[in-house]
This record gives sequence, structure tokens and C-alpha cells, in this order.
Amino acid sequence: LDYLAGKWGISVSKTKFQGLWGQGEVDGRKVVLLKPLTYMNLSGEAVGEATRFYKIPADHVIVISDDISLPLGKLRVRGSGSAGGHNGLKNIIAHLGTDAFPRVKVGVGAPEHDIVDWVIGPFTANERKVIDGVLDRALGAAECIITDGVSAAQNRYNG
Repeated sequence: LDYLAGKWGISVSKTKFQGLWGQGEVDGRKVVLLKPLTYMNLSGEAVGEATRFYKIPADHVIVISDDISLPLGKLRVRGSGSAGGHNGLKNIIAHLGTDAFPRVKVGVGAPEHDIVDWVIGPFTANERKVIDGVLDRALGAAECIITDGVSAAQNRYNG
């Protein structure tokens, strides 16, 4: 989120909704960026509060998350679907009351050891290079969802 906020020129520094947030425009469309300050497994609490406050329908919420089932650096855009074992997504689904919201999944690869250590641990120098490269694609996918819809983003960024 920090990367997107920087590229879009949106300050994410206000505290509300159990997170840091900011608002701005992307291609003439108003956006609210939210970085939950809850534990990742409770991300839905922050997302739910913000969507209720702004009356944002679930299909206008874009969630960007890591995905251990995707190879490092692979991107997958989905318009809806299950949590796929991701506890943060599971909590967002619970708080939105639906799984019908777009998401951009960023592959971090399968854990070589304990899953918690893998997900919260630092990237190696080589992994960091791959992740830095995928951030521009994740930004592009989010922008494409906003401007052209999920199907267009899937066609452009999945593969």
C-alpha cells in the first residue's frame, strides 16, 4: 500500500478505521487507501469499518494481499472467490458479508519452513528484487480494476 500511495501521491497518514488511511484520485476517480493496523488476521475489522463509513459496495473494494500458493513474483487478479486459506481474506469476507470483491494476489512462494516466519520474515536480496518488480505490476492491476474493470485487469495481468 505504501508503494501505491507513493506512486499515486496519496498520503496515508490519518488514523481512523483501525488503520492508516488517505484519499485522493486515480484517473479522476475518488479512492480511499487503507492500511489496517490490526493483526493481519483481523484486517476485515478495518475494511468493514471504512466501507460502512463511506458506504462503499464490496465490489468497489480492492484488496491486495500476499499469496503463498503463487510462485514468488507471480500476480493473480480475481473478482471474487474464497479466502484460499488466507486468514486476512477470510476476515475481510466475514466483515463485508461477501467474497465478491476484487483482489490482487502477489505471489510470495511456498514456505521452506514455518509459515508464520515465512510470511512475516524479511525477503532475501534476490527475493526483494523480484518483489520490487512485481509492485509496479500490482499497481497497474489496481489501476486497471479502477479504470477498466476486473475482467480487463485479469486479461492484462494474469498469466
